[in-house]
Amino acid sequence: MDGARVYLVTGGCGFVGERIVELLSQQDYIKEVRGFDSAAREEVEKLSTGTENVVRACCVLNIPYLLYTSSIAAVGPSTSCEPLLRGNEDTQYGGEVELPYGKTKAMAEKIVLEANGTKPSNGGTLRTCVLRANTVYGEKAAFLQELYVLARARNGVLNYLEPEDTERNHTYVGNVAWMHVLAARHLQLKADLLAGQVHYCFGDTPSRKGFLVRHQLLSSADPSVRLGSHIPYWKMWLMIQLHRIIRVILSPFWRPQPFLNVPLLNTIVTTFSFETDKASRHFGYKPLFTWQESRLRTAQWLKAAAGSLGPPPAA
Repeated sequence: MDGARVYLVTGGCGFVGERIVELLSQQDYIKEVRGFDSAAREEVEKLSTGTENVVRACCVLNIPYLLYTSSIAAVGPSTSCEPLLRGNEDTQYGGEVELPYGKTKAMAEKIVLEANGTKPSNGGTLRTCVLRANTVYGEKAAFLQELYVLARARNGVLNYLEPEDTERNHTYVGNVAWMHVLAARHLQLKADLLAGQVHYCFGDTPSRKGFLVRHQLLSSADPSVRLGSHIPYWKMWLMIQLHRIIRVILSPFWRPQPFLNVPLLNTIVTTFSFETDKASRHFGYKPLFTWQESRLRTAQWLKAAAGSLGPPPAA
């Protein structure tokens, strides 16, 4: 334990953060793991520009390493909906990012990467690295539970929006967390190699077709869930516009929450996938959980969660 470090996980109560804390706590080279989350501290919610605050704290408190969890949304799709087919960390992709979430992630990435090499007050050097997650599934994935509720309401039919040739990467939450553990460790051991770098998160989920992955996960938990049909773009676009009109008309009396918007729809139907082994080359990453294990763990959680939903509605 000589020289063992203390790890702080911001967002440690979140979907991915919780798993990072769990895996870090199993490593014998770590002295202590601390979690910090706005869900646990109300005063944290009053702070703005969180990434800037984290970088500033690293410099003031002489913290030498910072690993930032970003997203493929920081890259795109762009407002022009240009596809990206199996790119990698070096692929050039231009244009303005479509979703507000992606824009904030891109801004945060810039802050973190520009902070690499900063000299804190003690004369040391801050080393930073970025991991880009994609569509993350697994236990406590809210979107899976919501899809399951929708499928049950439709007698087990799971329809989908994306065209069948659309590609997206999906990664099990345990493997995303494991990549964080390895990257954080090797950022200390191989700072010259990892510092200032960006790595995509990946696992061994076999399909890049989102609707197939979702169906396999839900049907593993409930064999009655069956794949439905593709919802055409024009039909969903009209539904979004109709919903907006209804919101305006009924706004004095009722304001239903939007279920989807056009930018998000455009993102869903646009191919945005990558293919890389950079994390394997840089810090020896291999998925900790196989596709079979990932699917089983997710299915077991969904089965347990389904018990709290009650019986499906009568046909």
